[in-house]
Amino acid sequence: MKTLPHNAVNVRATMAHHPLIAKAVGGLAGAVLTEFATPRRQRELIILRMGWNCTCEYEFGQHTMYGMAHGVTAAEVAAVTRPLGAHAWSNEDLLLLEMTDELYTDDGVSDATWERLTKTWSTTEVMEFVISALTYRTVSGFLNTFGVELDEGVPGWPA
Repeated sequence: MKTLPHNAVNVRATMAHHPLIAKAVGGLAGAVLTEFATPRRQRELIILRMGWNCTCEYEFGQHTMYGMAHGVTAAEVAAVTRPLGAHAWSNEDLLLLEMTDELYTDDGVSDATWERLTKTWSTTEVMEFVISALTYRTVSGFLNTFGVELDEGVPGWPA
């Protein structure tokens, strides 16, 4: 994993209030970030879109840095905050972002989207993408609910 020039002091301080939750959520989020076999860049796009959908500035800021360290461009970071048709996404990236929007809106993926996903990726890969989105929906809800503030040096929303 690439070393990143940032910290997560505020989220760690908040999680310290409940070590069991910290271990469980941290373990799942860590698996999404470091153990899944799907491309990290695409998982970061999913996380950014979910953070945007959930209006979680902390999540978005941290994953702006993670995403850019794994090949997401500044233009793509900005584009995940806009209607999906406003950017020239690759077919694969667009499909993953549409999946993310469906999960945010409906807590599920439609049959039509599932069919499109499994024409491109294996069921195992689709599962990794879905769990990436849903894990970071949970994380976004946690961060928003407990008012976790941006750490020093972490960007907020794009201009």
